[in-house]
Amino acid sequence: MDPTQWHAPFWVVALALFVIVQLRANGTYWLGRLASAGAERTRLARLMESSGYRTACERIDRYGAPVVALSFLTIGFQTLANLAAGATGMKLRHYLPAVAVGGVAWALLYATLGTAGLEVVGRLFAYSPVAAVAVLLALAAAIAAYFVIQARRRPEVLAEP
Repeated sequence: MDPTQWHAPFWVVALALFVIVQLRANGTYWLGRLASAGAERTRLARLMESSGYRTACERIDRYGAPVVALSFLTIGFQTLANLAAGATGMKLRHYLPAVAVGGVAWALLYATLGTAGLEVVGRLFAYSPVAAVAVLLALAAAIAAYFVIQARRRPEVLAEP
């Protein structure tokens, strides 16, 4: 499902992406609500014992809805934040506006920067496949370096209790 291939007006692409992210985020929220009621014997229990999940719960407990809204600007933390919001029982009157704001931001970013980025990589690949692969590898290395640096700064996050 590549939005660059939809050949639709921008507002249609952005609206479709918004609907997609709302379904996914709210589904994750309700999965968290259900899981908090009886997840001890499921695969979800392992996810809910992870350090990332604990971090999401702590941030939601401390800051509330803004964490959910801002999580849409991250990669990976978004799902954990929605799951934690559901599992901690965040009230819908706080959760729904936060997920709407975050969903709008995500849809607009993905509809503009995401599709433009795919277009640029596609054009670069058509011009020089080697250059395109080199750029993607450099991007992957930069992301990996970021996570390694973050892990070294806070080694206690990686340690299991």
